[in-house]
Amino acid sequence: MKAVLCHSFTGPGDLRVGEIDAPQPAGDEILIDVHAASVSFMDQLIVSGLYQMRPPTPFVPGTEASGVVVAVGDKVTTFAPGDRVACSAWTGGYAERMIARESKSVHLPDGVAFEAAATVLHNYGTAWYALVERARAQRGETLLVTGAAGGVGLAAVDLGSHLGLRVIAGVGSDDKAALVRSYGASDIVNYRNEDLRDRIKSITGGNGIDVGFDNVGGAIFEQMARLMAWGGRLMPIGFTGGEIPSIPMNLPLLKNYSILGVFVGAWAEKFSSEAARMNDTLMQLLADGRIRPHIDRVLPLEEAGNAMHAVAGRTVQGRIVLKIR
Repeated sequence: MKAVLCHSFTGPGDLRVGEIDAPQPAGDEILIDVHAASVSFMDQLIVSGLYQMRPPTPFVPGTEASGVVVAVGDKVTTFAPGDRVACSAWTGGYAERMIARESKSVHLPDGVAFEAAATVLHNYGTAWYALVERARAQRGETLLVTGAAGGVGLAAVDLGSHLGLRVIAGVGSDDKAALVRSYGASDIVNYRNEDLRDRIKSITGGNGIDVGFDNVGGAIFEQMARLMAWGGRLMPIGFTGGEIPSIPMNLPLLKNYSILGVFVGAWAEKFSSEAARMNDTLMQLLADGRIRPHIDRVLPLEEAGNAMHAVAGRTVQGRIVLKIR
C-alpha cells in the first residue's frame, strides 16, 4: 500500500511517499481503509523529534483519520467491516490503510463527511477535555483562547460559544479576525500589535478572564497569568510559539486561580471509556451541525510535507486535510 514514511526525525522536508505492507489488526484493533487524514501541529512535532514520544523509525505519521473498517481483531465488539469511522492514533494516518485501537475509534453518523470527521477528535477532543472536564467552564464565564484561528484554537472558540461562554479570541494577524468572529468570538485581540493586558482589562471591565486556553506559550502565557479572575483556570494547551513559559507562583496564589495541565492523549489512554463517550458526543454534535470544523484546504497524500510546513508556519486556519481515497 502507499504511505508517507518518516525515516529520521529531521522534519517535514524529508518525508517520502513509498510502498509498504498493509498492517494487520491485533485483538483490540481495527483495520481502516483511510479516506481522509488531518494534519496537525503535533504531527510536525513528531516528525521533527520535538514531541514527548518518538516512534521507532521508519514510521507512518498521522494522528487522526477517517475511513471504512475492512477487518477487526478477535476482541473487537464495537465495530464490523463496512462501518464508517474516525480514529485517533499516535501514528499511521498518512496511508491507504491504518490500524487503530477500538477504544480510540468512533462511528460516524449518517451524513458526516470523511473530511470533516478527520478533523474532530484531536481539535474538538482537546477543546472538550479542557473546557468541560478540566476547567468545568460555566455558562456566562469569560474564555480567552490564544492561537484562536488554528485547529485546536478554533475548536475551542466554536465549542466555547456552544457552551454559552463569552469568548475572546487572541490572534496573531488581523486577517484571522473574520474567521474567529464567525465562530462565535465576541471580542478579538491581535497580540502582535495590541497590548494584551490593556485590551483584556478593557474588555472585561478589569475583572479578568475566568478560563484561559493558551496554545502559544512563552510571553503570551506569562501575560495571561496576570489577567486571571479570582478562582479562574489557566490551561497550557501547547507551545506553538516555541517557548515553554515560566511564571511566578505568587500569581495563582494571590488570585486563588488554578493552572491545569491538558494532555488529552494521555487521559484517553488512562480513561478509555470516558474518552469514547466524549468522542460519541462530539460526532453527534457534528452531525447535528452544532460544531463546525473549518477545513483550510484539501490536499493529496503526496503534499503531506508541504502541509506540515504550512502548519509550522502558522499560516493555516482550521485544519489541512489529506484526501487519500
